[in-house]
Amino acid sequence: MKGKLIVVTLILICLTGVSIVWMGGIQPEILHEQVKRLGIFAPIIYVLLYIVATILLLPSTPLNISGGLIFGFQWGLFWTAIAAIMAAIASFIYARFLGQNWVRQKFGSYLQNLDEEIRKGGIWYIFAIRLLPLIPYGILNYGAGLTSVTQKDYLFGTIFGTIPGIFPFVMIGAGLAEGSILPVTIASGLASLLLFGATWFKNKSKGKKN
Repeated sequence: MKGKLIVVTLILICLTGVSIVWMGGIQPEILHEQVKRLGIFAPIIYVLLYIVATILLLPSTPLNISGGLIFGFQWGLFWTAIAAIMAAIASFIYARFLGQNWVRQKFGSYLQNLDEEIRKGGIWYIFAIRLLPLIPYGILNYGAGLTSVTQKDYLFGTIFGTIPGIFPFVMIGAGLAEGSILPVTIASGLASLLLFGATWFKNKSKGKKN
């Protein structure tokens, strides 16, 4: 079952990149010109939209790709990491201190298994699961708020797991903006390695606690 999920996820990642090119006829010069016009408001708007989308449980992979598409690789990685981490913190705080009933109603069946796995793996489980694109980012944010994970483990696991987790997808976006197939190919390979590596690491970290 896990093998099928991994294959499906990789296919979806590839289709996301292809669909952006197919739908867009994206012209990087026009896109970058629009970003320049917005000035400092461009990253602010992007970060706010990313946070809102994550809170609403929309898929994060297209958002990560769009960061590279809009800002290029370096700044795209920076602003996407800021946005993803802020969204993770906001959702976690809401679930832990304000929205317990809503989160339990929404993800009740998922929480028990998640809590057990986090209890066994701790910070390393949070780190590893952030690398997995097949785990919805928003659901983990809410779910973790009602588990036994400490705020410290959640924060550091999220920070150190989010950055490498978004890396290949921002690279895909930057490659599409440049019209270069090489970064897209490299990033797709990195995403595949990340997926298999994170799955192995997650299982290993759980095993260490047993």
